Amino acid sequence: MSIEVVGLSKLYGQQKAVNHISFSIGKGEIVGFLGPNGAGKSTTLKMITGYLQPNKGKVLIAGQDIAEHPIACKQKIGYLPEANPLYVEMYVKEYLSFIAGVHQIKDATAISTIIQKVGLTLEQNKKISQLSKGYKQRVGLAAALIHQPEVLILDEPTSGLDPNQIIEIRNLIKAEGANKTVLFSSHILQEVEAICDRVIIIHKGTIVADENLSKLKSSKPLEVIFADLTTGLSV
Repeated sequence: MSIEVVGLSKLYGQQKAVNHISFSIGKGEIVGFLGPNGAGKSTTLKMITGYLQPNKGKVLIAGQDIAEHPIACKQKIGYLPEANPLYVEMYVKEYLSFIAGVHQIKDATAISTIIQKVGLTLEQNKKISQLSKGYKQRVGLAAALIHQPEVLILDEPTSGLDPNQIIEIRNLIKAEGANKTVLFSSHILQEVEAICDRVIIIHKGTIVADENLSKLKSSKPLEVIFADLTTGLSV
């Protein structure tokens, strides 16, 4: 398995943000990670990527414990966090060149390839601060993909994109998912349905569903299932 989460828990004071969750995701899977605000989604993603340390449990990336082998594991991960931190005074191509240098990428074509792949060709010589939110999302996605990671962790990747951009990024994620492991968090259920093979739903720090999407939807629409599991109220 590319991602293995085993008995993972995170406490903030006395509050359990994540409560002893376990799941695994294999290569070629695109898995939607759903839950209402405050359910523990972003906290879980931060622990998987090594940005937060769990109070209990462990995360394995391609069989290696990220706590014991943080550098080796992080080299295998591409991460687009919800906040999408960027050096906004840098130019797009300059920033991606910097990220390539961090990953010690020697291939001179890697930067131009990723710029074209995520649709930043016309914006590559602009300052990041001059870009719309949608194009900033593309820069963050390019930074996550530039080193060709085995595992891709995406937290609200289509946030701020217009409908045409959403379709383009959706197609890109699906293409990347063919030979990567993708964990995709979103509040937009239609995006999850369009992109994902499987869905994990978390509520109050606990996994309440982990199922193949087509099987899950065979009884009720996804939005009804989500409402039932996270509020007890069908829509």
